[in-house]
Amino acid sequence: MTELRTGIAAIWSDGLGRASIRSVQALTVAALAWAIIWTATRVPLVIIPVLIAAILAAAISPLVRWLTQRSWPRALAVLASFVAILAVVGGIITGIVVLVSGQWAELSARAAAGVAQLHTFLNTGPVPVSDQQITAAIDSVREFFTSSSFGAEAIIGARTVGELFTGAVLMVVTLFFFLKDGPEIRSFLIGFLPADHRAKARLAADRSTVVLGAYVRGTAIVAAIDGLTVGIALAIMGVPLALPLGVFIFLGGFIPIVGATVAGSLAIAVALISNGPIQALIVTAVVIGVNQLEHHFLQPVLMGKVLSIHGLAILLVLAAGTTLAGIVGALIAVPITAVAWTVLKTWSGRDPLPEPEQPAEAGPQ
Repeated sequence: MTELRTGIAAIWSDGLGRASIRSVQALTVAALAWAIIWTATRVPLVIIPVLIAAILAAAISPLVRWLTQRSWPRALAVLASFVAILAVVGGIITGIVVLVSGQWAELSARAAAGVAQLHTFLNTGPVPVSDQQITAAIDSVREFFTSSSFGAEAIIGARTVGELFTGAVLMVVTLFFFLKDGPEIRSFLIGFLPADHRAKARLAADRSTVVLGAYVRGTAIVAAIDGLTVGIALAIMGVPLALPLGVFIFLGGFIPIVGATVAGSLAIAVALISNGPIQALIVTAVVIGVNQLEHHFLQPVLMGKVLSIHGLAILLVLAAGTTLAGIVGALIAVPITAVAWTVLKTWSGRDPLPEPEQPAEAGPQ
């Protein structure tokens, strides 16, 4: 029996045996990760609002801390910060609706002339397009909008609107409690870990909060510069809906690398319809220039040291997040990856970030 045990031990102690053990461990970890991701994708209406609330709480917590340091009661500081954020978001949405309603008539009036100018450009441009080809393309679009598949998509879209509203309400409520009871929630979750790991978990949570807050604030600054630059250019050229389009580009800027480009395409389309191909080409040049400024200067300066993630990794994470959860997945993929990387570096002792001056006060990090 002793010889048998010795033989078995020898089998697993050589190079192939150790590689087999590591392979089994890696497969086990991969299976656990797949199970977690699969479970999360089954309840997106709960997981996504909670994740967004945690990200926003990390960004808003400095304001709460600033108020509490000036002798504000914590409950009042949380309520004031919460109301201020809701007022800003509500004001932006209301302003967009009012501006679009006020300028919609002008856009509609200029659209007819713009379409005629576009038609002439297509007929006589560098790559001429015949009227028959244009008519065939229009008929294809009209057929899609009158088809049963589009009706089914409309029903799905209506259901999606309801889910978005429910998720928004859940996110707002969760954000409030994260701001109010964040430290207690975090201590409760860390309490499940072994005692010798709790100090490192608290440090990882503090550093994750620093990374999340810096990411959100840095992204907001970059997106604001993008939206302001393109909005001013549109206003100078007299493109309708310049301010709403600038706000839309600002919102698109929260999706790294591709968000501002996709949002800028709407501005290009409006310029093409209302002002003609030449103005649309100018807007295209402005959007490309702003994107280059963002990628080569703003992003590295404002967030390079915070994220420490290669651009290729960001692209892959964006693709995975979009596949799993659509636009919302693209929004939260990068901050989640940044937090995961921060936790990994902290746990392995490789995190170069300085110790946070104060513990985080928001979110169940």
